[in-house]
Amino acid sequence: MVKVAVNGFGRIGRLVFRYAWDDPSLEIVHVNDLCSVESAAYLLKYDSVHGTWGKEVVQDKPGYFTVDGKQVTFSSKRNYTSIDFRAMGVDMVLECTGKFLTMESLNPYIDTCGVKRVVVSAPVKEPACLNVVLGCNDKLLGKGEKKIITNASCTTNCLAPVVKVIMEKFGIKHGCITTIHDVTGTQTLVDMPNTKKSDLRRARSGMLNLCPTSTGSATAIVEIYPQLKGKLNGLAVRVPLLNASLTDCVFEVETPTNAVQVNAALKSASLKGPLKGIMGYNDLPLVSTDYTNSTLSCVIDGLSTQVIDGTMVKIYAWYDNETGYSKRMQELAHIVNAKFIEHKKPEYVYE
Repeated sequence: MVKVAVNGFGRIGRLVFRYAWDDPSLEIVHVNDLCSVESAAYLLKYDSVHGTWGKEVVQDKPGYFTVDGKQVTFSSKRNYTSIDFRAMGVDMVLECTGKFLTMESLNPYIDTCGVKRVVVSAPVKEPACLNVVLGCNDKLLGKGEKKIITNASCTTNCLAPVVKVIMEKFGIKHGCITTIHDVTGTQTLVDMPNTKKSDLRRARSGMLNLCPTSTGSATAIVEIYPQLKGKLNGLAVRVPLLNASLTDCVFEVETPTNAVQVNAALKSASLKGPLKGIMGYNDLPLVSTDYTNSTLSCVIDGLSTQVIDGTMVKIYAWYDNETGYSKRMQELAHIVNAKFIEHKKPEYVYE
């Protein structure tokens, strides 16, 4: 068992905490966030989207809260290097602030704080960092040469399995994606200046508007599949929903095909091989709320698959952009700990 700290206790940090708490190989001992410890404990227990956590969370004294009687210490430090991770015996940090996205800002975890491994909840686009999508490129973990790795982004985790199947079965000339994405904390509830993003559209009410904006997922896919550099791009449309997003994938493929063949390839990949347990497939006429709390990275909407003129392929992939991503991050932390800290076989193997 490895001692773990969580830095950043927002939507992803709290859900990763929930999943990691049930992993016997990960012992969470500390949380750092700029909110109060009262807020941290309350929001860990109660979630408007994902429901009340079935653990007893108690916060009645300063500096910590308990989960089922086990103490988790708490701090509110802007500079994580001021946290004494060594004294706590912390060997792994789950970096969920979304603030530290360069190797320069992340390296002090290793060099100054003495942490052995860091798993980041956002992509870091530098060669020294490894961005991992489980089921797609996790073999690049190798022998653990890179001590700071990321779980990429939620939409990249949705998109990469689809790309993997289409690229391997039919070849991809180029493509474009649109993610129909739920609101996030980078938008405002009502029209007001937005200090988190420079995109002026995100200053408009996230609860009233369809908001075209950027997504890094299509370009970030080259971090997973470098051979697609310059061949994929995309946009996002933020919608006034709290959960369950949809990625609209359009590819020009090299090998002529039809919708039946495309669905057969996607369904087969969801049932066996490295994407089993990561990608799902569904022929039912479901809608977004049906995918809330899905722990899969993506679920193919088989009814919506289209092929135009033999080579233009259109695919819808659903995803709970919070739970699916958070579950993968817990699994990635488990694998990193098993392979490179405890040196044993991980429970999660995608091959």
